[in-house]
Amino acid sequence: MKIIKHEIPEKLITEDGIRTDGRKPHELRPTKLEVGILKRADGSAYIEQGKNKIMVAVYGPRELHPRHLALPDKALLRCFYRMASFSVQERKSPAPSRREIELSKVIREALEPAIFLERFPKTAIDVFIEVLQADGGTRCASITTAALALADAGIPMRDLVSAVAVGKVDGHIVLDINDLEDKYGEGDMPTAIMPRKKEVTLIQLDGRWTPEEFRQGFELAIKGCEQIYQLQREALKRRYLEIREQAAKEMEELAENP
Repeated sequence: MKIIKHEIPEKLITEDGIRTDGRKPHELRPTKLEVGILKRADGSAYIEQGKNKIMVAVYGPRELHPRHLALPDKALLRCFYRMASFSVQERKSPAPSRREIELSKVIREALEPAIFLERFPKTAIDVFIEVLQADGGTRCASITTAALALADAGIPMRDLVSAVAVGKVDGHIVLDINDLEDKYGEGDMPTAIMPRKKEVTLIQLDGRWTPEEFRQGFELAIKGCEQIYQLQREALKRRYLEIREQAAKEMEELAENP
């Protein structure tokens, strides 16, 4: 079996400030969001962000099994982040890895502050995240998509959660890092916020950053999250219009055939 390997360029950013995928340092990758793609789920969403392709399904609030895990004063939010075996160049084992378990916890903690869990005591809300193709920044893309799926499920939320990873690459602070920048850059800063409430729900830091680099990176992450928030709102609006049009057609058919 032939294994395809990345060709690592000498520099990840040219002297003109252009990255390996043609973007400038402050630009997001092309991002496509869809809501309500799975009929059998209570809520669902899909993202294409660069070469990332991620699907999320939400079930609940529903009865929790085993019952002894139930919380008396709020719902139990459970997140299950999984990478498909074919999502990366070298086939991944189908068994859950330590990284997947860790990212499931990180994603849950980023989403919890946005959900009115106290309204659904003794129940569970399950979020299933399936990474179909990975290209760097999957935890942030998963958070963004999971927030949409929760909203599609009709679960009351204080705000959406928008997320993006900022990186330090060849000494430059860049927005929305891809796989090459994630692997061969000097550091990354995954960040998630509730944009309307202006609250941070996740911030992690890897690598060596000066205080000034951290400030620049954090400000860039906030701007990136705000851009993603607008894309989330547009995706939800499209879904709402689809539901309204479908309901109108059903009413017309009912009126014609009482």
